[in-house]
Amino acid sequence: MSRPDLSLSLQFADARHRAELPRHKVQRWIRAALELPGEIAVRIVDAEEGRQLNREFRGKDYATNVLTFDYSHEPVVGADLVICAEVVEREAREMGLDLVAHYAHMLVHGTLHAQGYDHEDDDEAECMEARETEIMLALGFADPYQAR
Repeated sequence: MSRPDLSLSLQFADARHRAELPRHKVQRWIRAALELPGEIAVRIVDAEEGRQLNREFRGKDYATNVLTFDYSHEPVVGADLVICAEVVEREAREMGLDLVAHYAHMLVHGTLHAQGYDHEDDDEAECMEARETEIMLALGFADPYQAR
């Protein structure tokens, strides 16, 4: 099955995991979750920038694992995904997850948000988690919700 086209900008404000996130892998993980062509920027940030953005745009005063700024859903998915390296690293360590697998999950999760998926109520969460699991298994990773 062919995957949608993707224009990807990959930025490292926090370069601690640059080696674990080569462009071709990031592109593969995002494309696996895309249902339409996409123009997506991924920015890996430190906790200070992650906290500032989460506070400014969501009113929550802490750094979170992934923030999705979605601008368009069709005909082209346009979004910025901001991933906090420190939070992803801490979560992977605390949950006993492989760091690369957790990054892949956060990119899939953010890409689904960029297309309108959400997890605000139980039905939405069930649908989104099922889609994430399907994508992660297809990419050769474990079910991210069974590992917890």
